[in-house]
Amino acid sequence: MAHPLRGRAAIVGVGVGGLGEAPGRTSLDILSEAVVHALGDAGLTLGDVDGLFPGTGAHFTPSLDVAEYLGIRPRFSDGSMTGGSSFVAHLLPAAMALEFGLCRVALVCYGSNQKTAGGKLVTLSRNSPYEEPFRPRYPITAYALAAARHMHEFGTTRAQLAEIAVAARKWAALNPEATMRAPLSLEDVLKARPICDPLGLLDCCLVSDGGGAVILVRAERARDFPKPPVHVLGCAHAHWHRNITAMPELVRTAASESGPRALAMAGCKPADIDLVMLYDAFTITTLLFLEDLGFCPKGEGGRFVEGGAIAPGGRLAVNTNGGGLSAYHPGMYGIFLLIEAVRQLRGEAGERQLAQPRLALCHANGGVLSSQVTAVLGTAETL
Repeated sequence: MAHPLRGRAAIVGVGVGGLGEAPGRTSLDILSEAVVHALGDAGLTLGDVDGLFPGTGAHFTPSLDVAEYLGIRPRFSDGSMTGGSSFVAHLLPAAMALEFGLCRVALVCYGSNQKTAGGKLVTLSRNSPYEEPFRPRYPITAYALAAARHMHEFGTTRAQLAEIAVAARKWAALNPEATMRAPLSLEDVLKARPICDPLGLLDCCLVSDGGGAVILVRAERARDFPKPPVHVLGCAHAHWHRNITAMPELVRTAASESGPRALAMAGCKPADIDLVMLYDAFTITTLLFLEDLGFCPKGEGGRFVEGGAIAPGGRLAVNTNGGGLSAYHPGMYGIFLLIEAVRQLRGEAGERQLAQPRLALCHANGGVLSSQVTAVLGTAETL
């Protein structure tokens, strides 16, 4: 029996703003540019928006701040923050609010001026009094721990992790919006400056400015909009810990729960997926999520990505926009997973366009491998 929320909400507009560098602009300025582009994409105005699901890296009360800045009075809002996974996570309450008539047009949006405001990722480890005395380089220390453990337990190599960075750059070379498009070799990644053993500079995501926005309506209204609708077929959340010292096992994430639940809600399996969009804050996250979401067995991720398997022309299309490793990563990246999936499912991805994709899986990560959220999106023919 199909889940009652399967396909009941559809994305009818997407937009981006301030990608790369947006000097002199605030996070709300960048967010509003993305919103304007998404509204134009959907053929709507701000006056149509009555459901708000925002986030920024700079506001404690994002629903209040964003609504005020945009000049809207939403009937329903939710600014729950789970880090970079927040915006994929917002799909589920947005779909529920639409289904129960609590709003008619739901706006999920994000903006950050992280690069031009600070120039580097600076995140303190004050969430854990047990970790702070050891002065970890947060958050990279957490991800380096996971990478080192995966190498120890399964024999994964730095060269295999480097394959992920090279594949992302090859996709980015096809994306005119991407920040880093110059050729990148395995040797370049392996020789890059060490940051936190075993991860080097090119194993780490970019630090950029940027914003994104996604607009949803109920499925029965979606056919009335200018662009082909992309339906939310499944969405699930899972989290087991907040701080890395509380993670039950460094090589297994809660994606192993969120993925199967989202796929079950969508009524499909990993082999059915045409496009996989994964939160790649570090090369190790792509590898872990490929395993935990069921695209390869646990411990086989390194071998799975070898030989350009996830690059253009490979056996599985992963992060076709270039991902956080080569396209853009303005502090929290999750909303860009959705935007690229929508563009691919609509056939709007230009040189990097896949051949007739029908199903896309988007997986977002928040915290230090903490919050895991999986969504499955599909074209109208998948309903």
